[in-house]
Amino acid sequence: MRFKKTLLITIHFFLMILKISAQDTSDIMKELEKEIQQKKEFVTATFKTTRLINGHTVENVGKGVLDIKISHRFGQINEGSYELFGLDEATIRIGGDFGITNNLMVGIGRSTFQKTYDAFFKLKLLRQSSGNNSVPITLSYIPTIALKTLKFEDPSRKNYFSSRISYTHQLIIARKFSKNTSLQLMPTYIHKNLVLLAADPNNLFALGIGGRQKLTKRVSINVEYYYQLPKYKMPNTTNSLSIGFDIETGGHVFQLHFTNSKGMTEKNLITETAGDWAKGDILFGFNISRVFTIGNRSK
Repeated sequence: MRFKKTLLITIHFFLMILKISAQDTSDIMKELEKEIQQKKEFVTATFKTTRLINGHTVENVGKGVLDIKISHRFGQINEGSYELFGLDEATIRIGGDFGITNNLMVGIGRSTFQKTYDAFFKLKLLRQSSGNNSVPITLSYIPTIALKTLKFEDPSRKNYFSSRISYTHQLIIARKFSKNTSLQLMPTYIHKNLVLLAADPNNLFALGIGGRQKLTKRVSINVEYYYQLPKYKMPNTTNSLSIGFDIETGGHVFQLHFTNSKGMTEKNLITETAGDWAKGDILFGFNISRVFTIGNRSK
């Protein structure tokens, strides 16, 4: 009888321990779930590379990473078979981007179009995140300076070096809505030190919009459009519209696209595009990107 009583007490004791343990485990799991929900997680890969088609994205190269880009545009398709539908012509930009930090990169480039040199930096001011103190967008600021080195049209007059220079200031506001869909807005201000006619504006404003839709794990379709505000639009120009595909192959990203813009710096593509899609003034082109780690890359 005594043994039976002792056994019942022991069983009751173990049941109480199991009940308390189960309750503690449940409380611990709830706390862990709460911490996971509150933990800040940054969104990655809003776009595949630092360029959407012609213009920038909010993406930066990582710290200590060098990204070599070759951008190539053929001539207009409507030039016909004599020019092999534009393939006999070529406009090229070669550039390099380098990551100072994970949020700051610098870049330089040289284009055959108007023999233009350009330099810029890209600073990521906000980064889209979820969880505690979440941020709904990624925000980047990009100032660019461009130097046109073509010979002056009128060498007989007094020409200034500063007349060759233009400046661009651009904000990029982007959001990754899902793993497949990303959009961005690009309000842009451009200043030209010299314009051809006195009536032409030195200060120009445009609003760009672009997006990416993934089709497969390694392929996406991209669209980019820049709308020039009518009051600040250069005469005899059109708005830049580009459509293309990103194809990722290991360390390379190939970008194939169709555009009505021959120039590849902001001044050229936003304010000096003259091609009309409706008339077949369409150029086929591609960008090739290859990255190299030349420093201690941050995880």
